[in-house]
Parts: sequence; structure tokens; C-alpha cells
Amino acid sequence: MAIRNIRTDEDTILRKKSKTVENFNDRLKVLVDDMFETMDSADGVGLAAPQVGMLKRLIVVDDRDEENQHRFYLINPVITRKEGSEVCREGCLSIPGKQGDVKRATDIDVTYNTLDGKEEKINCKDFLARIIQHEIDHLDGILYTDRAEKMYRIVQKDDNLEELEIWK
Repeated sequence: MAIRNIRTDEDTILRKKSKTVENFNDRLKVLVDDMFETMDSADGVGLAAPQVGMLKRLIVVDDRDEENQHRFYLINPVITRKEGSEVCREGCLSIPGKQGDVKRATDIDVTYNTLDGKEEKINCKDFLARIIQHEIDHLDGILYTDRAEKMYRIVQKDDNLEELEIWK
């Protein structure tokens, strides 16, 4: 396993649409493992393949806490149902120092492939649904800043974090 470089918003790869994964092989498993290690090292809860320079439809997710134990990957994810909506604050490993208020569905169904190519389905709610929608947007070249109602720049001031609204 290896920690890969996380691309930032100046990198044009983040604006490109990812390709469907067709080869379910050992190289794909290595990419999944590397993405988990990269996400963990950056203290993230989700990471999409374009963020590490790969235009493949692949995301990894980790929202484990005392109540949830969700840590998994989704290959070729497709949202098949959305319900509800909520505006919440989001950040992104590719856009450091900024956050935004984004409206997302609160209950989604997703179909995806496993590492052996088998199709599966998952239902996700609340924060987990938000993470998956955010990461699938990356696969389509969409950043959360495109959807944000308000954006904030986070500034360190005298050992405290200070939040400044910057646009929208």
C-alpha cells in the first residue's frame, strides 16, 4: 500500500468525467488499498479516484464512529433513488481551508460493483448519504463548490479557528 498525492482544485483532472471500471483485477485492488491509506492519512471520510489522479469510477468511504461502522469502497456507483434534502457544511481534501453549505438528499439507494465485478445495492442515510453524493460528484467532474449556497474560508487566528464567508 502507498499514500498517493491528493490533487487540489487547480488540477484539471478534478473537472473531468471518470471512466467506468471494466477490469476487475489486482491493480484495482491495489488502487482501493492505496485510496484507503491516502484517505486515512489525510483524516478524510471519503475519497474519489480522480482525487489521486485516476479517472476511474471508484470511491472509498469511512464514517466510522461510536454509532456507525461504515468503511467500504464502491466501484461504478450509481444513485438510483434520492429522497429528502438538507443543507449542511461540507469540506473536501482537494479544497483545503474552505467549507461550504451544500444541499443534498438525506436518503439514497446506490448500485455498485465489488472487486470481483458483482453488482450490489446499498441504502445510505444522513451523513453517509452526503459523503457518497459528494464523492460521486467527483467522478462526474463536479466539486462541492459548484453546489454550495455559501462558502467559507477557515483561518487560524491566535490558536482559534475563525470562519470567514467568502462568496455566494
